[in-house]
Amino acid sequence: MSQAINSKPTAPPKCRFCSTELRTNFVDLGMSPLCQTHIEPHELNHMERFYPLHAWVCEQCWLVQLEQYVAPGDIFSDYAYFSSYSDSWVEHARRYAENMIDRFKFGKHSLVMEIASNDGYLLQHFLARGVPCRGIEPAANVAEAAVAKGIPTTVKFFGQKTAAEVAAEHGKPSLLLGNNVLAHVPDINDFVGGMKTLLAKDGVITMEFPHLLRLMDENQFDTIYHEHFSYLSFGTVRTIFAHHGLRLFDVDEIPTHGGSLRIFGCHADDSRADTAAVANLLAAEKAFGLTTAATYGTFEAKVLATKRKLLAFLIEAKNAGKQIVGYGAPGKGNTLLNYCGIRTDFLDYTVDRSPHKQGRYTPGTHIPILTPEKIRQTKPDYVLILPWNLKQEIATQNAYVREWGGRFVVPIPHVQLVD
Repeated sequence: MSQAINSKPTAPPKCRFCSTELRTNFVDLGMSPLCQTHIEPHELNHMERFYPLHAWVCEQCWLVQLEQYVAPGDIFSDYAYFSSYSDSWVEHARRYAENMIDRFKFGKHSLVMEIASNDGYLLQHFLARGVPCRGIEPAANVAEAAVAKGIPTTVKFFGQKTAAEVAAEHGKPSLLLGNNVLAHVPDINDFVGGMKTLLAKDGVITMEFPHLLRLMDENQFDTIYHEHFSYLSFGTVRTIFAHHGLRLFDVDEIPTHGGSLRIFGCHADDSRADTAAVANLLAAEKAFGLTTAATYGTFEAKVLATKRKLLAFLIEAKNAGKQIVGYGAPGKGNTLLNYCGIRTDFLDYTVDRSPHKQGRYTPGTHIPILTPEKIRQTKPDYVLILPWNLKQEIATQNAYVREWGGRFVVPIPHVQLVD
């Protein structure tokens, strides 16, 4: 007996900020597993869940976004990313803390809170200067590392409910910050509304996130993965914050993660004036075309070209008998590997400094993740740097690869050898 098939078309998704129907494609990267679900050896023959990795752009507020397929609790409650394993990132955090203390005169009577505080990589620098602090981190396994450093941590997801509870129990912070968390929240209205609730009357918010303009201009498509729900321009974030009674009064363009923004926010009625950087960046985004639908329509063709060039390089190298391995097992690397169909037919293995990933396999592509010492043992011809934003740090730390004529390769913005 035949079974009827429901042919009713799926309704268009809606924007997570303004609820406008999403009808404009940004890029379709096919199906992909969650990027931090590294596979245990006993799970290699188990079924994996794959979800659409299709980014849309809202023509009302210009928020680039993925649909939500998985609850945050299924992604971030037990997390494999520990910030302290990147030396350059810890140093970035140290410089940030020094800058904030000097600029805003924070001291022992201040209070600093970080949302998504991870393993204490940043707050430890405030603690060292005698500035009271508290972390808010949903992943209990990561929060344990922060507590071990002496950083009090609330283990909860952040939103308006958590903000009210933390404010009542611990007070309101002079500085409320979050690095690379704004893109990770599916309910961006609840999250930004929570910051409004928690911030002290004359307090400052800083947030860092990858800049959509840099993603598009430098073809950083591998930074698109399910854990990143939103891809943010300054203009769009300014609109979202304003909707919740917060004003962005300054912005810095910083080099981290391939090009990020650090925004400075306050309550809308705060007396501090906007800096010239605000108007300048809004003008730069408009000139680039971030308020024009046609601009977004050109991105997918660039992605397809990069995929073909990377595969052509790998095929040519393998045909010449070269050994290729990977360095790192970051989220962006798993998007690249799954979208391009790169498995152990191209990469013998990859390595990672984090012991939480070692001995496991990359999701979807099942490439073994080993310790960095394996590179010295096997002497590969090419090392493909998957966290390309750390290429200089990685190339410097592993300069011994040149002893046998090995070369480092990065895939973004296009495949190229690192000198």
